Amino acid sequence: MTASRAIGVDLGGTKILAGVVDREGLVDRRESCPTPVSSQDELFAALDEVVERLLGDDVGAVGFGIPSMIDQRSGRALHSIHVPLADVDFRDRMADRFGLPVGIDNDGNAAAVAEWRLGAGRGASTLVVLTLGTGIGGGLILDGRPFRGSIGAGAELGHMVLQYGGPPCGGNCTGHGHFEALASGSAADALARRRYGAGADARRLVDAARGGDDGAVEDLAHVGRRLGAGIASLVNIFNPEVVVVGGGFADAAELILDPAAETMRAEALRPLLDVRVVPAELGAEAGMIGAALIGFEALDSRS
Repeated sequence: MTASRAIGVDLGGTKILAGVVDREGLVDRRESCPTPVSSQDELFAALDEVVERLLGDDVGAVGFGIPSMIDQRSGRALHSIHVPLADVDFRDRMADRFGLPVGIDNDGNAAAVAEWRLGAGRGASTLVVLTLGTGIGGGLILDGRPFRGSIGAGAELGHMVLQYGGPPCGGNCTGHGHFEALASGSAADALARRRYGAGADARRLVDAARGGDDGAVEDLAHVGRRLGAGIASLVNIFNPEVVVVGGGFADAAELILDPAAETMRAEALRPLLDVRVVPAELGAEAGMIGAALIGFEALDSRS
């Protein structure tokens, strides 16, 4: 059988999702497991196991979307906020381990590539993609090309400063008032704990809002308005045709996107308001599918 597929691995702060994907984005088989965060060795062991379960004669490459700053010149994962990856030769390590071409990218960039080529951003040449989960990932397509910055570590959209002196960011980030500290699933977790007590999380807040709890509805609208403020800054800077919002927390789109769009319209410059804010089409699999597309890029560069 010819190598017509790639394995895409989406490494998240809480879950590893992987699948065998063809060039049209169709997923043939899937694997997932919790993300180990206690050590880098345990994390690599989990990634190895997930990929090994998916390997087959039809697989020609592996792509990884990882929540890290990446030096694309060397394939190193330089720094990570929510997982134990730092200053490691990620691409070479995985290529040696599996004997296949390996591509890596930031997880937000991978999701952006997937939504641009196959999802809600099809046909657009300039778009912003935000993935809402434990933090906020993101990616940019500018003038028909993925933007990765001077070394490949650009588009860390979740770490825009949205509120000077605001709440501390999570994980290994020492900043304050960052976008993801104010408008992610973790921000909703904090509001849920304030409303319902220790142990409550964003899922409980969303369920309560859908059940008619006015306080929960307002809490999520508050997160949505913060999201809209960040989107307005991105609209003012990049003038995108479309802003695509996905990720696990975006399952609550009906509760957060309308307040986000209202705030974006209030804060963005008027000439730039011909922009659509839309839910992602590829759902929780956008990062995995995008990672496979990054794998195909590595495979094609060998030919």
